[in-house]
Amino acid sequence: MKMPRIQDLILFENDDLFVVNKPPFISSLDEREGGELSMLRLAKNYIKDAQVCHRLDKETSGCLIIAKNPEAYRLVSMQFEHRKVKKIYHAIVNGTHVFNELKVDLPILNLGNKNVSISRQDGKAAETIFNSLRYFKHYTLIECQPVTGRMHQIRIHLATQKASIAGDEMYGGKPVFLSHIKRGYHLGKDQEELPIMKRFALHAKELTFRINSETEITVNAPYPKDFATLLKQLEKFDD
Repeated sequence: MKMPRIQDLILFENDDLFVVNKPPFISSLDEREGGELSMLRLAKNYIKDAQVCHRLDKETSGCLIIAKNPEAYRLVSMQFEHRKVKKIYHAIVNGTHVFNELKVDLPILNLGNKNVSISRQDGKAAETIFNSLRYFKHYTLIECQPVTGRMHQIRIHLATQKASIAGDEMYGGKPVFLSHIKRGYHLGKDQEELPIMKRFALHAKELTFRINSETEITVNAPYPKDFATLLKQLEKFDD
């Protein structure tokens, strides 16, 4: 994987913080094993005291806030903690689903080792609001607004609605193959077909938060190439 320049990913920047459009397949923070590229390490090459204010799953792309100093880190972290940050994600899910301000309020239990489950008894409160944005024959583009910030929250909440994210095999999602949506599509002899998108289709589209006590901003992250390509193919062949 080509190492991105953090300057090329910046969507918003001031003296205290910057927001990047995180590429997929890069961890937000250093992984325990070390050795791998992370957004934190890229950010520290740009600003020595950089701190990542929240996390996105490794495969998830989109808006990530990075503080340049401890005061900014505190300001942003407290907003996340007190649920003052408005977060909007876009997901492409398997199946056709009509969600209109659907509120999923199911507690999530962190089992450790990057595993979570729904547990009404032991889980922590988790709430997500879903709206369908675009319908295809076999898929739906969904807007997801997590009110809380639990690990894998959007992914597991969608799975409980039988609307697993395309490509999210951990939660029952199936990858999208061109042969499934394009009529008369033939693979060459001995060719193995790869999915249109090689990760689960989740993108952190928009964040609204305060950059100081008076000013609130909204930052919007364009779709990365793989997400945009999948949508284009669905528009072309699955409409």
